Amino acid sequence: MDVFAPDFSDARQRMIDGQLRPNKVTDQRILDAMGALPREDFLPPELASFAYIDEDVPLGNGRVLMEPLVLARLVQLAAPQAGECALVVGAGVGYGAAVLAACGANVTALEEDPDLLARARAVLAIHAPSVRVVNGPLVEGWPSGAPWDVILIEGAVAEVPNTIAGQLRLERGRLVTVLRKPAERIGRGILAEATAEGVAARPMFDCATPYLPQFQPKPHFVF
Repeated sequence: MDVFAPDFSDARQRMIDGQLRPNKVTDQRILDAMGALPREDFLPPELASFAYIDEDVPLGNGRVLMEPLVLARLVQLAAPQAGECALVVGAGVGYGAAVLAACGANVTALEEDPDLLARARAVLAIHAPSVRVVNGPLVEGWPSGAPWDVILIEGAVAEVPNTIAGQLRLERGRLVTVLRKPAERIGRGILAEATAEGVAARPMFDCATPYLPQFQPKPHFVF
């Protein structure tokens, strides 16, 4: 044990008691998971001190570690059940995938950034070894594993991608993400469910989560 390593246990408990419990996070599995997982280990050492702030932590190249409260509320909306198959799109450093796995889901974490992939593989091998980490374009999802019971897109999107939503299990599949329409500064955490008529999405809470770069609004040209 490194006696000089900082102890983040108090900060972790403050996150639970000060950020999550007062803000409608009631699923005890999520509270237990986020109270046990060392969020600081998922970050590069120079960013570890930011692990428990109530903001997104920039990781470079437009990517962030999602704010704890937003992640917790999205996972709660998804309501993962033990044994269900879950896909995390834009898994980044793997923290969201680890939380889902701790709730009992069989998780596949999809990432395409090589640096984030390397970090996710290393830390998940320690803290959530059941998570399968795969490399591929985020916009394509992971069709070879479909249908998915749960899909978490870990970042904001300008629209729910049909390609990814189409990988949900019919009548039972749930997709959660932050929908942030072009020109809007505030997004909305949404729950989208697969039905026979298509995917129906409901806005559930407001948040300011940044776009995943791959899902930003397409530029419009005015002549």
